[in-house]
Amino acid sequence: MNKFLVFISLTILFSGESFSQKSGNPLFPGWYADPEAAIFNNRYWIFPTYSAPYEKQVFMDAFSSPDLVRWTKHGNILDTASVKWAHKAMWAPAIVEKEGQYFLFFAANDIQDNQSEGGIGIAVAKQPEGPYRDYLGKPLLDKFHNGAQPIDQFVFRDIDGQYYMIYGGWRHCNITRLNNDFTDFLPFEDGTIFKEITPEGYVEGPVMFYRNGKYYFMWSEGGWTGPDYRVAYAIADSPLGPFERIGIVLEQNTNIATGAGHNSVINIPNTDEWYIVYHRRPLSESDGNSRVTCIEKMQFDVNGQIVPIAITNDGVDARPLN
Repeated sequence: MNKFLVFISLTILFSGESFSQKSGNPLFPGWYADPEAAIFNNRYWIFPTYSAPYEKQVFMDAFSSPDLVRWTKHGNILDTASVKWAHKAMWAPAIVEKEGQYFLFFAANDIQDNQSEGGIGIAVAKQPEGPYRDYLGKPLLDKFHNGAQPIDQFVFRDIDGQYYMIYGGWRHCNITRLNNDFTDFLPFEDGTIFKEITPEGYVEGPVMFYRNGKYYFMWSEGGWTGPDYRVAYAIADSPLGPFERIGIVLEQNTNIATGAGHNSVINIPNTDEWYIVYHRRPLSESDGNSRVTCIEKMQFDVNGQIVPIAITNDGVDARPLN
């Protein structure tokens, strides 16, 4: 190789540009869990939980990428200084863009009863990287209904434009209809506000997406600090179910990592390309909070069922959006 080509190669290497065509796993350094993935403005975004003891979970970071390979960190997009009622355990963000604003749903304080301060709140910003401010000045939801702890919220926009919030810990999952400005809930036709849709094996981490006329519901099973944490799923004709458990779709590989769970899903617009974003625990780690964010390709068989997903160190191929 001549000196000019060597110079060009070293320039590319030390400029910080990646010439790998694979994302690699984890996607970015640091202990991060419960990743919420989205696409905004021709960029991929991931909004995770900062994985640490509850008292240190007082802020959230975000990450963006043009191609799933190169990631930029956006630090401290939201913290407890901006949310006066939140003190710890800021968990599992869910993100929605609506009418030019970005609504970040999050849980805080890990409440254990209806007398405690905390629950599910909303922050809002004019751009996905924030900074975010408290939208309501109080939690959107601060009570238990049908036994579901108000954590692990996921916001789903149905094909008719209706937004639903699907949430719940303590092995119970509820679905509720959000009003137009996300300030309250709307009753269902029978007058109820919170409908339980808990499938067999459910523990936490609900996710819903729509594909080919069907509603896919994914959730996490097992204990979040243990090796058996995993993702299972069901399919129904309605966002209200009923959801009959089909089986496990993502789990540990004892040669790669353990505790693979709490996922989200990306669909490339106008395609049938799908990705699963999740967290897992490196084999070198025993601390429950030592979790990293990873990605794999997600595929479907001829019957529309999800093909079981193998966790990898390679991740996925680079996928620019434009």
